[in-house]
Amino acid sequence: RGGKKSYLRDISERVGLSSNTSMAEPPPYLQAHLALEQSPLFANVGISELPHPFKTDEGVGADRRDHGAGDLSSDANLSEDAYFVSTVKLPDEKGILTRDVTYLGVADGVGSWREYGVDPRLFSHKLMEECSNILQEASATETSGKFRRMIAPAEILSQAYERVKAENIIGSTTACVALFDQIRHQLHFSNLGDSGLIVLRHIDSDVAGALKRDKTKPRAERTSDLRVAFVSQQQLHSFNHPYQLGWTGRELDEGETRSFKSAADSCTTSIHLRRGDIIILATDGLFDNVDVDDICTMALEWENKCGFIRAGDIVAREKRWAMGNSLTGISAETLPDLAATLTEQARENSLNPAVDSPFAMLAKENDIMWSGGMPDDCTVICLHVVGRSPDDVMDKDQQ
Repeated sequence: RGGKKSYLRDISERVGLSSNTSMAEPPPYLQAHLALEQSPLFANVGISELPHPFKTDEGVGADRRDHGAGDLSSDANLSEDAYFVSTVKLPDEKGILTRDVTYLGVADGVGSWREYGVDPRLFSHKLMEECSNILQEASATETSGKFRRMIAPAEILSQAYERVKAENIIGSTTACVALFDQIRHQLHFSNLGDSGLIVLRHIDSDVAGALKRDKTKPRAERTSDLRVAFVSQQQLHSFNHPYQLGWTGRELDEGETRSFKSAADSCTTSIHLRRGDIIILATDGLFDNVDVDDICTMALEWENKCGFIRAGDIVAREKRWAMGNSLTGISAETLPDLAATLTEQARENSLNPAVDSPFAMLAKENDIMWSGGMPDDCTVICLHVVGRSPDDVMDKDQQ
């Protein structure tokens, strides 16, 4: 019976579980993850880049006819995209022990500066170069330097931006800088503009929450539970007008409208990572032309080809990990192939007038008639989260 009196008599003094009651055991996949939770993670990296297909030393063709009969461009030096990947040793919070920390970033220089006689590659490339320089300084042996600690991605962007402006390099760029923390199993990133990242993860439908459950296909017909677990937020003033870091050669006068943003305006987020996750960090040349579900499909094909997952069996993968066989050597060797597959698919889609790309669909939502793909520079950095370093001798014995 209800009521306050009954509650005080029958319920309020209970402590713990009633007799003959025990806690349910977690499912097998979760037991394995809990056992490995305190182990450090590692990230293999694969990189691929392609310039705009109609780009030459003289400029960019409007279409295939304007480009001419020659081969499509493949010289990455022509690309306005830039990137960096740096693994540095930085101290922990107590400043006693050092650990490897991997930083990576992409930047997409704004091509319209070419109309003003400015090389749009200079700003983006210098920004990424300075990001790498800042990290190398932070990893120096001297402990008296002001950078001798782990640096947040937004802070790296801010310091690099100030250095680029100090050298009076004219131009503007979008940028995304990320930090992989192997001890805490986290990815921290700051994104300004329409570059960004996605995280792909195997999420078992039997235990997934409603938001992650695949409700469109019966369980027996699914070949995999690899899903998009996270998509970074784009920042746009309006359609095809992203936030940018930039410099015109002078500071604005009082009352002038500020069109460029600062690193403080970036979208800054942290994501908890799990072993087996695939992170795709890329410029808009990928995301404008390849749907995220198609990216997921290509990542799954890579996993199946390399033997990381078979028939979507997550439990079997956990057992392989528990036996010490991470296949990290194969991951490190083949991950550039996944990055190359993505950039090549982006180019193929960008040149296909018959199928609307994500860019075309968004254009139509903004009352702009656009069909097919969006030819552009494309840079892709793939990370595969693994349990062992590719230099681990024990893991090499398992290959």
